Amino acid sequence: MTEQIARNEICRIGKSLFDRSYVHASAGNISVRISDGFLITPTDACLGFLDPTRLAKIDFHGHQISGDKASKTMALHSAIYNKARLFDEDTSCIIHTHSTHCVALTMESGLASGEDMFSELLPAISPYFVMKVGHVPTIPYASPGSVKTIELVEKAMEVYGSAGTPLRACMLTRLGPYVWHSSPASAMATLEELEETAKLFFLKKKLIQPLTDEHLNELRTAFAARW
Repeated sequence: MTEQIARNEICRIGKSLFDRSYVHASAGNISVRISDGFLITPTDACLGFLDPTRLAKIDFHGHQISGDKASKTMALHSAIYNKARLFDEDTSCIIHTHSTHCVALTMESGLASGEDMFSELLPAISPYFVMKVGHVPTIPYASPGSVKTIELVEKAMEVYGSAGTPLRACMLTRLGPYVWHSSPASAMATLEELEETAKLFFLKKKLIQPLTDEHLNELRTAFAARW
């Protein structure tokens, strides 16, 4: 993907997410890994009104080359790329939102307190959640941009990856999900599936039974699901 295409894709994805209320105000950020560094949305930018010429460009050493001031989450994005590419070499886009239903689920007492570092946001309640998203560990709350968050996300990615179920997403308690994939479109699709599953679970969680082990084995065999 050329730099210009990446710039346009970030803006297209940002507007799509904003128009459909997956993000609001200046919440959330998007980055794309390109041949000579990263592009990322500026700090406090509204994803619905991005200017491709003003996206921040960062080199592989973390130095800003051009554009408006980069999002304060760039360090976390860089850490995710480094870990994710150990398992999926084509990882090239990360999306972070404050998606309502995902965040609401972390307000439950156990998740909100961070008592279990790797409590999962959702059980395996639908085949497409299992196939397209996979496990989503919750990360205990820390202030936005905290070094502690980076360390915990890296640890979660190592634990799941070493177990043979590399992550496509993690959930920051009280803040929102991070998802990553091989392209902006694929990352957006992962985010959409995650938020819609969270919405379903939030609305009907007392009535939903997870898929059985037999169902999960079928998905692993037929679709290489990471579960």
